[in-house]
Amino acid sequence: MGRKRGRDIDGWLILDKPLGPTSTDMVNKLRWAFDAKKAGHGGTLDPLASGVLPIAFGKATRTIPYIMDATKRYRFTLTFGESRTTDDLEGEVLATSPNRPTDDQILAVLPALTGNVMQVPPVFSALRVGGERAYDMARAGRPPELPPRPARIDSITLVKRPDADTAVFDVQSGKGVYMRSLARDIALACGTVGHISVLRRTKCGPFDLGHALTIDQISLDKSTQTVDNADALPAPLLDAATALVDIPALAVTDAEGRMLVWGQSIDPLDLVHPLPASSQGEDHLWRAMIGEHVLGLCHVRHGRLRAARMLENHEFFGEHDVDYRRTPHGTDF
Repeated sequence: MGRKRGRDIDGWLILDKPLGPTSTDMVNKLRWAFDAKKAGHGGTLDPLASGVLPIAFGKATRTIPYIMDATKRYRFTLTFGESRTTDDLEGEVLATSPNRPTDDQILAVLPALTGNVMQVPPVFSALRVGGERAYDMARAGRPPELPPRPARIDSITLVKRPDADTAVFDVQSGKGVYMRSLARDIALACGTVGHISVLRRTKCGPFDLGHALTIDQISLDKSTQTVDNADALPAPLLDAATALVDIPALAVTDAEGRMLVWGQSIDPLDLVHPLPASSQGEDHLWRAMIGEHVLGLCHVRHGRLRAARMLENHEFFGEHDVDYRRTPHGTDF
C-alpha cells in the first residue's frame, strides 16, 4: 500500500478567519500548508463572518464534537430597514420598513429572545431538507419552509447604537444558534425588518481572539522551505487536549488509564481518586488524566466508568503494556 498523503500532526490552530472564504476553504488551505493527514474545523463561519475558527489536526479532530457543543460568543451589527434573502448583507432585498426602534424598544424585546427558545433557521443555511441543502434549494428558486428548532441563547447585550439605522450586539449562545436568525428576529420584534451587516465570532469554547492568528501570521509559502527547516510547522499548534480544558479533570492511575484506553470499564467505587458523589450521573464528562497528561474523556454508563473518547491509545503506555482486553482484571461484569 502507498503512503497516505500528509504528515501526522496533532493540535489546534486557532484562525482569525477573514471575510470572504468559507470555513472549508480555510481548512483545505491550512491542511495543505501544514501537509497534514487529517484536519477539520470546530464550527462553521459564513463567508461574510470573521473571527475565531478552531482548526483541528490529527488527534485534535477527535475533540471537534466538544468544541461544536461549546458555548460561543459573537458580536454583530444589525442594520434596520431591510430584510434580505440570506438575512445578511449578501442577499437580495426582500422588504423594507421606515421604522427605526429606540434603545428602549430594543432592550424591551431582548428578554423574550433569551434562554431556551425556538428559532427558525435562515433559508440560506446548510441544513438538509429531503437530502438537499437548504441553500441549494433557495438558490434554485425553491426556498424550503424550515421548521423552528430549539436554541439556547444565554445573553444578548446591546453594546452601542452607531446611528438610528444600526445597533451592535454581543451574544453568548450554545450549539447551532444562527446569529442571522437572531438579528432578523430582533428587528421583527421591534416592529421593523433588518439583517446582519457585520458578524464576528469572538470566542468558541476555550478559544478566543487572544489565541487566534491571522492568515498573514502563518507561513504559507513553501518555496521558502530548506532542508534545515522542512519539518517546521507554518505556525505553532496548541495541544490537542486544549479543547477539553472546560471539562472537569479526573486523576487516574496507570492501571486505570490502561483499562480506559483498552475500552474496559471500571466500577467508580474502585477508583483510587473517587468521583464526587454529586457528579456520578451519566450526563457528566471527565478528563481522564495521568499527572498533567490528558488521556481522553470518560463518563459513567450503566453504573461503570467507561471511555467516551480517547486521545491516546495503548502505545502511550509502551510496547510491553499489559493487554487489558485479555486479563481478568479488565473483564466487564
